[in-house]
Amino acid sequence: MGETIQSVERAAAILRLLAGRRLGVAELARATALPKGTLHGILRTLVHVGFVEQDAATGKYRLGATLLHLGSSYLDVNELRARSLNWADGLAGRSRESVWIGTLHEGQVLVIHHVFRPDDSMQILQVGAYLPARTTALGKVLLAHDPYEESGGDELDLVRSRGWAADLEELEEGEVSLAAPIKDPSGVVVGAIGIRGALERLTRDGEVDMRYVSYVREAARAITRDLAR
Repeated sequence: MGETIQSVERAAAILRLLAGRRLGVAELARATALPKGTLHGILRTLVHVGFVEQDAATGKYRLGATLLHLGSSYLDVNELRARSLNWADGLAGRSRESVWIGTLHEGQVLVIHHVFRPDDSMQILQVGAYLPARTTALGKVLLAHDPYEESGGDELDLVRSRGWAADLEELEEGEVSLAAPIKDPSGVVVGAIGIRGALERLTRDGEVDMRYVSYVREAARAITRDLAR
C-alpha cells in the first residue's frame, strides 16, 4: 500500500467519532490525541465543506447534512430503487395512479423512480427530475423526518405523527399527491413513496380518500421491511 495523507486520515477519524453523536473540541481532542490548533483547523475545513456542523448553543459538533446525503446515496441508487421496483408496480396497479419514489437532495425532492399511471394516457418519465419539497407529499414526508429541518411547523409535526402526507392542488391545480416514508434498517427515513392523480379520483367530498392513503402506507412499509432483510 502506498503512502496515505495524514490530514485525510485525521479528518476521517473525526467523522467516525461524530457518527451518531455530538462532541465538543475537548472531547474530540482527547479521543484523537490531536493538538487543539490542528483539530480546530480540520474542523473549520469540515464545516466549510458541509461535512460537519456546529451547534450554535452548545458549541458541539455533529455530522453535517451534506455528508449525510452523500452517505445515503449508495442506498438511494443501488438498493432503495431496486428494492422498491415490485412494490411500486403493485401500488400503481392497485391505485390506478402514477407512483413516485424520491429522496431529499439539497432541499428538493430527487425522483429516483417513477411508474406510469396504468392507462393509455400520454405521460413523461420523471426519473432524475427535482420537485419542490414544501408543496409535494413526497417532500413533506422527507422534510418532516429531516433532522436538520429547522422550520418544521404544525404541518410537518402532523406528518410525523400520522405517518403520511398530502398535497391538495399545492403543486398543480386539479392534482393531489399522497406519500409515506421509507425507512432503513436503523429506522432512519431514506426516501418516500407516493402516488399522484386527479383531485376527483383521490378525494371524497373535499377530503383525502383514506383508501389511497392505506395503499401508499402499505407499500412504504413493505419496502421498509425489504430493506431490513
